[in-house]
Amino acid sequence: MTGSRSLSRAYSLADMRLLARSALPRPVFDFADGGAETERTLRDNEEAFGRFVLLPRPLDGSPERDLSIELFGRRLSMPVVIGPTGLAGLFWPDGERAAGRAAAEAGTAYCLSHASVCRIEELPAIGTAPRWMQVFLYRDRGFTAEFAERAAAAGYDALVLTVDNQLLGRRERDLRNGFTIPPRFALGDIAAMATKARWLMRMGPVLPRVTFANYARPDETTDLGSLARRMTSLLDPGLSWADVDWLRGIWKGPLILKGILHPQEATRAVEHGVDGIVVSNHGGRQLDGAIASLDALPGIVSAVNGTIPVLLDGGVRRGSDVVKALALGARACLIGRPHLWGLTVAGEAGVSHVLRLLRDEIDRTLGLMGARRIADLGPAHVARHPGS
Repeated sequence: MTGSRSLSRAYSLADMRLLARSALPRPVFDFADGGAETERTLRDNEEAFGRFVLLPRPLDGSPERDLSIELFGRRLSMPVVIGPTGLAGLFWPDGERAAGRAAAEAGTAYCLSHASVCRIEELPAIGTAPRWMQVFLYRDRGFTAEFAERAAAAGYDALVLTVDNQLLGRRERDLRNGFTIPPRFALGDIAAMATKARWLMRMGPVLPRVTFANYARPDETTDLGSLARRMTSLLDPGLSWADVDWLRGIWKGPLILKGILHPQEATRAVEHGVDGIVVSNHGGRQLDGAIASLDALPGIVSAVNGTIPVLLDGGVRRGSDVVKALALGARACLIGRPHLWGLTVAGEAGVSHVLRLLRDEIDRTLGLMGARRIADLGPAHVARHPGS
């Protein structure tokens, strides 16, 4: 079944996941789908939305709903942003640019991963806007500064500092599968992947060229595996608020901290001049047993008390999930895995389909809730599930 025909029968993000699972070699699918250790936090991110119920007021309804929001000085058509995911180009050739085009067409923001196959400078050329750039604080602070300077020169609208990746989580699915970067398959694996022929034909010619483009140097022939080891060696468990101050000093645009789960850290973020927070546990890929993002959200919202926008990342699988998060105080939600499923199924068209599914579900939920616009949502629209 071709990608376009598959999309016609993909009525939900769950359908998109199933299509992606059937299309990808298991090690590649699990690389995106899996989490750390027992994957408790990965599961809890999704299950947390079931711990809240919606309280509709249908007599306050409107024949049309406004899904747009303003975020960091830009108007977005919907409260969903594509978050940073490494190696999107492993799922579809030139995956980051395909997703960036889909986000721009949908009128929302796209965040480029530090570990993208696409170089920082390539997104502006295709008109992706608003565009955000993810960075880490490395042992070599000059390397972090280089990322920020390149993003500024390329006209990125915001810098997203991810703070929960100071050590690599233990992703046991990848260990069991023998997953490597770049993927290597034994003859027996290839024989067992006859049903993955379309992915093999599509990606086979480009796999040798898949790399961490923002780490490679023109005068180097370093392979992808060596670049991955270099990236790991640069991670710094000793990052501190002084480092946030340093980055704040060299980046003049909106600075967003991604990976905040504790209210006290949210308060300190405001004190240190951060412009936004993403409540996130890295999609359950880092600290297994960490609080679910949605469960952490109300405490973070209370701590910042409206001074800066709070975004949520983790577990969003329905438009109603987005509405619950917004009612609890989030300004917008980030998606990661779902857009990779879309890429796998149909490239740019697949990502557009994912965003369209979420847009339609958000609109329908607002209509059934009796809410005319995103700004109407608040704590009175949700309650804890009686059984939770």
